[in-house]
Amino acid sequence: QVQLVESGGGLVQAGSSLRLSCAASGRPFRSYAMGWFRQAPGKERERVAAINWSGSVTYYADSVKGRFTISRENAKNTVYLQMNNLKPEDPAIYYCAADVSGTATSRFTSGYWGQGTQVTVSS
Repeated sequence: QVQLVESGGGLVQAGSSLRLSCAASGRPFRSYAMGWFRQAPGKERERVAAINWSGSVTYYADSVKGRFTISRENAKNTVYLQMNNLKPEDPAIYYCAADVSGTATSRFTSGYWGQGTQVTVSS
């Protein structure tokens, strides 16, 4: 079992930055792929970014490429999402997920999800 707790969400102005953190506990964090997803009201959950177990491979949705950066510190059991130049289309609940496959292209079907953190952007 893996427990995930997100933090760092909040209300910011468009063009600002936020860094989300996801702290993991439970089974060895370093072997899991980690991902960030988001869900806005009335929309489906969207994969935003993912990172493989070692941090050497990353994936980004087209909508966030060049603005968001995913990273991980295995020694701290933590994954981050640095969000720069936030846009009015970025507000959502952001969720952290873990997958046993270890790969950035994982479909994240292992069922390990955090409770989410709200990101709100004012224009």
